[in-house]
Amino acid sequence: MTSNETNENILLCYPLLPDSCPRAHRLTVVKVAMYAFMLLMILTTVLGNLMIIISISHFKQLQSPTHLIVRSLAASDCLLGSLVMPYSMVRSVQGCWFLGDVVCKVHSSLDMTFCISSLIHLSLISIDRYWAICDPLRYIMSITNITVTLFIIFTWFFSFMYSFSIVFSGVNAVGLETFIMQVYCVGSCVLFFNKDWGLICSLLTFFLPGTIMSSLYMKIFHVARKHARVMSERVTGGLKSQNSVHRERKAAKTLAIVMGVFYLCWLPFFTGTVVDPFLNFITPADVFEALIWFAYFNATCNPLIYGLFYPCFQKAFKSLIITFIWGFEDSGSVLE
Repeated sequence: MTSNETNENILLCYPLLPDSCPRAHRLTVVKVAMYAFMLLMILTTVLGNLMIIISISHFKQLQSPTHLIVRSLAASDCLLGSLVMPYSMVRSVQGCWFLGDVVCKVHSSLDMTFCISSLIHLSLISIDRYWAICDPLRYIMSITNITVTLFIIFTWFFSFMYSFSIVFSGVNAVGLETFIMQVYCVGSCVLFFNKDWGLICSLLTFFLPGTIMSSLYMKIFHVARKHARVMSERVTGGLKSQNSVHRERKAAKTLAIVMGVFYLCWLPFFTGTVVDPFLNFITPADVFEALIWFAYFNATCNPLIYGLFYPCFQKAFKSLIITFIWGFEDSGSVLE
């Protein structure tokens, strides 16, 4: 074997296989930086969502219907960070999949399951908050922990069945057989969507939940602003109090962050999913990997948005950290 042939084989995922995928051409410093960034993102995702799960499970004051949805959302994001993102990290950095086609399908199915579950949970939270604020009396009478648990079970069941049935049936790639055979190589793990399923999946799992969230959060903001104005008029005789103005600004800021992060993370990925089949899949692999990690970043942000923005979670986190470090529980400060 000549030196040129040896150097060429080193750049392959499987040097002994002639139909192996080529490795990604990256400088060592770039690979180290990518691994460091992705590991930090994975650890933040797992630990942040674990804090949400433990807080709600440990403190009875937090076990409301809304927080049960938040806990299930955190479980979905935590599983994404622990079961999916580490393997995606190696694929993204090395440009290779080393675990075979079957594990690739399982990985892709779990990826879809946890992402879809997270998106649906975000929609459930917006529906829950809308009902609680806009129709509080009926909400108190109708929404219980049992009711929410049933919705959560359905969400997980739908996400699991939808994702695994699509990936293992191959319906998403119908009509793309010739193209896939042309681009396939040993060491690849790519989920292609044809035009029809690219539209169906994007509309069903992103654009529909996103529209629901946007509409309901805008309605919530207007109702909350109206309530704050009414309370302010009762107290000040028509002049807004500083507390009322503060509440409106905080509500607007929170909703802007919720929707801004949601669309920033998910819109590029689903736009690519819809458009790419119509452009004969011209999006470079590295670009699509970047879009995937943008979408993953929403799972990193969720515990910050739905946890750290609320004082009850801040106190719960503080109590858990004190318990972990000092060995005694500061449970009395949770919701005081």
